[in-house]
Amino acid sequence: MHAMQYRITLPADYDMGIVRRRVATRGHLLDDFPGLGLKAYLTRERGDDSPVNQYAPLYLWNAAEGMNAFLWGPGFQGIVDDFGRPAVEHWSGLFFADGPSAAAPARTAVRRTTRVPAEVSPGEAVAGAVAETERLAGLDGVVCAALAVDPRRWELMELTLWEHGAPAAAGERYRVLHVSAPGRAALRRGRHW
Repeated sequence: MHAMQYRITLPADYDMGIVRRRVATRGHLLDDFPGLGLKAYLTRERGDDSPVNQYAPLYLWNAAEGMNAFLWGPGFQGIVDDFGRPAVEHWSGLFFADGPSAAAPARTAVRRTTRVPAEVSPGEAVAGAVAETERLAGLDGVVCAALAVDPRRWELMELTLWEHGAPAAAGERYRVLHVSAPGRAALRRGRHW
């Protein structure tokens, strides 16, 4: 599994209805994209428990080929054309699990990143993070949970999708506008090593 996200921070007075309409009219285009496990179309709106307006889609890829086909193809070019070229964050997958609400539509997402301190063994840090993500995945209302790592920056990224608007997890909260999940069933469950 490969996790990927770009976060487009928009002006404070930006009409977020533009992003909602974009997702409503274009979101389905990735509903059958090869190599894609799932894409959560995420937004945060200033004043709605967020300091910024932001469009921040997050992807879980089954295969690097699918991710590359998206980045070098017309899908990502549409983002570049409309918003400029954002930095793309990328993490190597560590863990994925369905939650008790796996069949429900996701309404809310929580993304949490943590740095692995230099004095902490990477193996110990990852084992603790996997245990926490596995715990979160078992909570009522969880659709799914994923954990990934960027070993260049030693950053862990945890994503949980929830069926309701009151998630029991710490981190940045996003509204989920749509989920494209053509390869969700093929995402490897459990630990990825």
